[in-house]
Amino acid sequence: MAAGQLTSYDVRDGGSQAQTEALAQRQLALRAAPAVRELSQQLGPQSIVDLDPLTGTPRQIARLDGMLTGPSRAAAKDVALGYVRDHSAVFHLSAADLRNLAVARDYVDITGIHHLSFVQRAGGLDLFGNGLKANVSKDGRLINLTGSPLPALTAPAAGPAISADQAIQAAKRDTAEKNVVRGPADTSTPVLFRTPGGTRRAYETVTMSAVNPTLDVVDAQNGRVLYRQPLSSDYANSAGSPVSGGPEKMPAAQPAAATQYGDVVTYYPGAPHGGDLHTVSLNQNGWLPKGSAVLFGNNAHAYADLNDNAQADSNEEVGPTGQQGYRFPLVRTHPAGEPCDTNVCTWDPSTAYSWQNNVGHDTVQAFYFANVWHDHLQDAPIGFTEAAGNFQQVNSSGQGIGGDPMHTQALDGASVANGLPDANRIDNARIATPPDGQSAIIQMYLYHLPGAAYPSGDPFLAVDSTNEADSTYHEYTNALPQRLLVDANNAPVLNSWQGRAMQVGWSYWYPADYEVSHGDQIDTPAPGELKDGAYETAGGTFVHEGYDCPVGTAEAACPGTVRTGPGGFTYGQISKVSTTPNPHGGGEFWAQTLWDLRTALGSTLAESLVTRAMELSPAFPSMVDMRNSILQADQAIYGGRQVAALWRLFAARGLGFFAASDGGDDQNPVQSFAVPPAPGSPIATLTGKVTDPGNTALAGVTVGIAGHDSGFPGDYAATTDASGTYTISGIFAGTYPYVSASEAGFTRQVRSTVALGSGTTTLDWQVARDWAAASGGGSVASFTGGDYTQDECGPQNIIDQSQHSGWGSDADLAADGTPSAATAKNVVIKLPSAVNVTQLAIDPSNSCSDDDPTSATGGYRVETSADGITWQQAAAGTFTPADLGKLVPLVPAGTTGQGVSYVRFWMLSTQAVTQKLGCPSTAYTGCLYMDSGEVEVFGTPTS
Repeated sequence: MAAGQLTSYDVRDGGSQAQTEALAQRQLALRAAPAVRELSQQLGPQSIVDLDPLTGTPRQIARLDGMLTGPSRAAAKDVALGYVRDHSAVFHLSAADLRNLAVARDYVDITGIHHLSFVQRAGGLDLFGNGLKANVSKDGRLINLTGSPLPALTAPAAGPAISADQAIQAAKRDTAEKNVVRGPADTSTPVLFRTPGGTRRAYETVTMSAVNPTLDVVDAQNGRVLYRQPLSSDYANSAGSPVSGGPEKMPAAQPAAATQYGDVVTYYPGAPHGGDLHTVSLNQNGWLPKGSAVLFGNNAHAYADLNDNAQADSNEEVGPTGQQGYRFPLVRTHPAGEPCDTNVCTWDPSTAYSWQNNVGHDTVQAFYFANVWHDHLQDAPIGFTEAAGNFQQVNSSGQGIGGDPMHTQALDGASVANGLPDANRIDNARIATPPDGQSAIIQMYLYHLPGAAYPSGDPFLAVDSTNEADSTYHEYTNALPQRLLVDANNAPVLNSWQGRAMQVGWSYWYPADYEVSHGDQIDTPAPGELKDGAYETAGGTFVHEGYDCPVGTAEAACPGTVRTGPGGFTYGQISKVSTTPNPHGGGEFWAQTLWDLRTALGSTLAESLVTRAMELSPAFPSMVDMRNSILQADQAIYGGRQVAALWRLFAARGLGFFAASDGGDDQNPVQSFAVPPAPGSPIATLTGKVTDPGNTALAGVTVGIAGHDSGFPGDYAATTDASGTYTISGIFAGTYPYVSASEAGFTRQVRSTVALGSGTTTLDWQVARDWAAASGGGSVASFTGGDYTQDECGPQNIIDQSQHSGWGSDADLAADGTPSAATAKNVVIKLPSAVNVTQLAIDPSNSCSDDDPTSATGGYRVETSADGITWQQAAAGTFTPADLGKLVPLVPAGTTGQGVSYVRFWMLSTQAVTQKLGCPSTAYTGCLYMDSGEVEVFGTPTS
């Protein structure tokens, strides 16, 4: 259950501070548009009009205090598309765009909500990652719209230059797989993908035949990875074997009608409740066909993957022992130095193959837990059904895809080190979840590293994680949001930092909720009782404190951590629970928040709201997004009866009305303990003037409250008039974490923690013009080196104020790996007028999918010119790793900044060279490529 190591990547997000600033600037300008302001005013003060700065269309439109439309008897599709047509000025979709929307999915959940997904198509290909999703209540009300559809979609004329297999190889090379050949569980589908530089032909790949399974989008022209999403919740097994050997067929049942039994525990061996072996029918609820020769049923296939080759080898399948079926004893062990007299240990880390006595039992236990959890998640009120994408070989309803029973691998890798597990296959459990139609894979490991003393060398007991319900249920639950929280193309969209934290939190909460309901864990009014991992830790836990720890409690059972202090965790602490920011620490906060809901509302209602919220959520959610989705679920299903209670519960954890998160990847969100202002609450007005450093009034600058996905209306933004004056009225009085002023061609200014009381507050701004910015009239006059414009890596990207795709070129090093005459590359930037330059700012970061920072610029030189012919050196030096991701300020030497009409920036070497990492080498992209992110120029016009 440890945190994974492989990172996600999305070329649409860029990565530098400049790019983040530009996205925020564009989003603010979009919010100030008249049509957006009009819509938000119509929807009211708790509206969400959240716009995608890349497409200019809504990421989400919703209300926290009601629905978008009234009841209707029209088809759900017509309700959704009718709303889009009625608000075409906000969606920017033409009649032709709407005709190119195709319904890819339309299912009804157990509460009657229609979930519709519309994909966008052009040239016979689906557009990945955009499209439109609509959720319509049982009585025909539109709950929300999500998806960021792309206006005027067309397919590039040029066909693909690489094959589907080559795309898979590129995806695997990107994650450093040793074997990049297409495996039996790898898939590759042609798609379109919208990058900041335009629409690209690409392949969507899913590499389940890999050590680290991922879902990628690979450029069909050049093989660059444009998007990467890890599919596994844990990558501790980084030196292991591929997760999946490919799809399998269920074996035919033998001609036997006798019931087949298994001896299992319901919690963990030796637990106070649910710890005794008892006999159950494995044929119940259709789990196992009668007469089956192996543990392969409609919901799950369980086997012991002892050699970790991702195949159910014949000696790893577990068959029946006779007339009684699959009844195996649980054999206890007593390894030296471990408390196994009072705890049930099942193998000896000092003895090879000691786990063999429990292969049968452990595999049956894995099969039992997988089926119990399948049924629990499928049943009301959770409703993870066939239509919703659950894990089954055959979907009798005809909905969903099927062909994807859960694969549960017991004793994974137990024999890889001469009859023992190695350090990569110990003290852990793991799941990898592909999209609907491909099986997810659970890998359950042994605990306690061979050769390590207890407890100083390894604090875990010599047990098999398969035998604890917490472990299997936790891993299985990781797959739930991967199937419910998807985009219009049915691809999972959970790989934001807060999204992964919520995935962990759900995986803590659902098992704890079930175990308390069934008496396996006891929840009294005392805090700090509910934890995870008691079996492996001899009564301890994997988490820092119980899920039932209230905020502010001083009880010793809720000690918090060094960085948070005692008591339950709050939203502003999500990156502080663990020693370093970790989704598992943030997951503990989310589990505690959901336990508050369960305590107040009961298990049934909490399960309903928490599950439905996943299906209503926008892509790549923050916790504020998910808070909003829970509120919307209550509005849609229960008429908002719990809304007041929900707001109080969320506010107590810091997820109150004024909570702010700068998207799902924000690790330091602003918490709020306020409920929504009541009608008649004080209203504020924000006004002021915007000027440049010379005190000249600036028209057309947008000022607004930024950084929120909390329900503030789009009219919390305004644009300055000819006198540089702006006014924003109708603001709820309160403290706002981010207020900003921005305009194309100018730097964005941000002020934090702005208190707005009733009445009028004046806030003046001064923004500086970036004379190099293309949006302000700057242009690329010339450049040297290859032209990678078609790969979104051309030199023009160095003046786009965004670094969506920085300038990428070839390193062209000499044979000995040192800079040659060909190494130095330059770009000449023509300013819109002559400027007395007071400062330059350069972000030398790697870009163009070169994730390795060694390709960032090392040695550099900046020259200035009045005519583009005669040049003066204004600055030179070497960027260090500490400079990456920053706009490094440089002051022109002497008079080199006077009367400047041209700036020439030289990339002289890469970080791989300046750090002497040893080129040529395939280990560093900086031995092949040389990148920079941004050049900015500041000053005043030359008189």
